[in-house]
Amino acid sequence: MSSGSHAWLAKAVGGPVDGLEHLTIAALGDERTFGKGGFTLSSPAFDGGDELDPCFTADEEDAVAPPLEWTAPPPLVQELVVVVEDADGGGTCHWLVWGLPGQRGKLLEGEVPPRVGKNAHGNSEWLLPAPPLEDEAHRYIFQIFALDLPLTLMPGADREELIASIKGHVLATAALAGRYKRQPEEEGDGEWDDDFD
Repeated sequence: MSSGSHAWLAKAVGGPVDGLEHLTIAALGDERTFGKGGFTLSSPAFDGGDELDPCFTADEEDAVAPPLEWTAPPPLVQELVVVVEDADGGGTCHWLVWGLPGQRGKLLEGEVPPRVGKNAHGNSEWLLPAPPLEDEAHRYIFQIFALDLPLTLMPGADREELIASIKGHVLATAALAGRYKRQPEEEGDGEWDDDFD
């Protein structure tokens, strides 16, 4: 993948794009649709490229999906789709969401979306980020797609079925990258050691 022709993708993923052909936005987006009409995706919980709080990951009990917000998409958009993938983990799919109205909106922290598809583990829920302990921080790419038609896809569909349904119908895209590195568990029982030298 040539970095020159994919400057928009480098902006979307917050870094190098080599080896990221597997991302949905790389397959269905381009420089014409990325950020079209000022379309953006953001989160009140983290800025683009920032670390995800452990409360959204496998490192914390009762973790949930982070909140997301998006601006108004261009005219003629009828539905929005959100896909979250691990750019540095082979494109592991963490979340598939659709049925979102084609207008400015948001998903609250832990909110159950209208329709959810199967993640990489075959579950219809937010797959908690859990990169290997020895890895550097992984980039989790939150991608939003503005479509020119409403989807008839039933909940529980997988990534391939979703991509097939929206291919050729994407009017605008936006993305937000969050990073996460696993923290090793503290040794001992977590009590302070008062024996200072």
